[in-house]
Amino acid sequence: MYAIIDIETTGGQPAQDRITEIAIFIHDGKAIVDKYHTLINPQRPIPYFITQLTGITDDMVRDAPKFHEVAKEIVQFTEGKIFVAHNVRFDYSFVKKEFGDLGYNYQRKTLCTVRLSRSLIPGLPSYSLGKLCQSVNIELKMRHRAIGDAEATAVLFDRLLKLNQPAIDATPDALENNKKIISSAVKTSLLPPQISREQIDALPDQAGVYYFYDSDGEIIYVGKSINIRKRIIQHFNIDYKSKKSLEFKNRIADITYELTGSELVALLYESDEIKRLKPYYNRQQRRSVFSSGIYAYYDQNGYKRLTYDKVSSDRIPLIALSNHHKSKSFLFHKVEKFNLCQKMCSLYKSNGACFDYQVHQCKGACVGQESPEEYNARVDAAIDSFSFEHENFVLIGKGRTPEEKSIVCIENGHYLGFGFIDETFSAANFNDFKEVIKRYNDNKDVQQIIRGYMRSGMRDKLLVF
Repeated sequence: MYAIIDIETTGGQPAQDRITEIAIFIHDGKAIVDKYHTLINPQRPIPYFITQLTGITDDMVRDAPKFHEVAKEIVQFTEGKIFVAHNVRFDYSFVKKEFGDLGYNYQRKTLCTVRLSRSLIPGLPSYSLGKLCQSVNIELKMRHRAIGDAEATAVLFDRLLKLNQPAIDATPDALENNKKIISSAVKTSLLPPQISREQIDALPDQAGVYYFYDSDGEIIYVGKSINIRKRIIQHFNIDYKSKKSLEFKNRIADITYELTGSELVALLYESDEIKRLKPYYNRQQRRSVFSSGIYAYYDQNGYKRLTYDKVSSDRIPLIALSNHHKSKSFLFHKVEKFNLCQKMCSLYKSNGACFDYQVHQCKGACVGQESPEEYNARVDAAIDSFSFEHENFVLIGKGRTPEEKSIVCIENGHYLGFGFIDETFSAANFNDFKEVIKRYNDNKDVQQIIRGYMRSGMRDKLLVF
C-alpha cells in the first residue's frame, strides 16, 4: 500500500516553516482507493510570495484545523504504507518535523517519484512535476496546491506502476524483476535522483576526499572522511532543513574520490582542494574555518596581554581557532599551564584583582604586585607553545594500501606538503622525505589542522630533524 502525499508550506525550511495544506491519495498497488485532504492553520502569517505561488491566504487557513488536531488522522491514514512524493525528502522532512514538535517519532518507508520516473522513463528533458506531467500527458490541475499536485503525483505513480507491471503471462523472472524495481526505488528514495545504488555500493570504506558533480560535470562540493562510503550515505540520509539543501542533493549527478589512507592527509587535501576549486556548496569552507584569533598587546603599564578577537585581514593572529568558545578554552588552558592572570587574558572582568589572585593562584600582575618583566616572560613562554614543538619534522601515517605509508613534512615550522612511500623506502635525512612529497601551500588553516591533529592523540610516527 502506498500513501502519495503533497504538502504546501509557509516556506522552504522545515526547521522554521509550517504546513498549510496536506493531501494524501492511497494506492493499493492497482488503483487509487482513498484520499484525504485538508488545509492546516500554520499558526503564523503566510508570506506574501507564498500566497502568490499557492493562492492560500491567511483568511483561508484561519478556521482550518491546527496540525495537532489532524495528526492522528494522518498517522492512521499512512500507517503501514510507503510514503510516496515527488522529491520525497522535502515533504517527508516537513511532516516528520511537525510530528517531532508534538513529541512523536513519525517513521515511514519512503519512495521518490522523481527517482522512479528517471528509472522507468529515462531521457526526459526535466523531471520537475510540471514538466514531467506535460511530457507524459497527465493533466495537472491546481498547480502548487497540495490537492492538485498530490492527485497528479498519484496518477503519475499509477502510470509508473503500470509501466513496470509485467504482462499477465509474464515469466516468474519478469515478476521478480518488477518487485526488485519497486524495492530498489524504496531503498534508494533518499539518494539524489541521479545517483544509483550501484554507485554508492562501489564507494570505498577508506579515508580520502570525495567530490560531488552536477550534470554539467562541474564539481559542486568537496568533502573528506575516514570512511568515504559511510560519510556519503550520511549526507543523503539526513533530513533536509531547507529548500537550498534539497536543491544541493538534487544537483548531484556523479561522485568521484581520491584515497589518502591517512586522516591527516584527507584533512589537508580537502582544505587545499576547496581553496583551489571553490565549489559552489563549499562557500562557508572556502573562507577560513578559523574565525577567532589569539592576539597579544602591551598595556600602558608594560604588561603583555593576551586576548581573543575576530580574525580580520588587517591583523595576523598568533594562532587562529574555529570560534570564540574555542579561543577562550585555549586561553584558559594556557593560563593554567603558565600561571598567567585571567584578567590579563580577557577571561575575567573586574575593576580590581582577578579571581585567581583572591584564591592565591595569580601572582598579582592584575594589581601591579608582579613586575611586567616577570609576568611577560611567562607570556612569551606561552606564546612559544602556540607553534609546533619542533621546527623540522615528518609525520608518518597510514597509506592507501597496507604496503604504503603517508608522510607530511614540516620545515622551519612551515607545512611543505604530503606524499606516499612504500615499505622499501629508506631515508638518510630530512631532504630524502622532501624529495618524495608533493608541495602544497602553507596557510593558517593547514597549520591549525596539523596542530589540532597532533593534539588529538594521533598514532602517526613523529620523526624530528
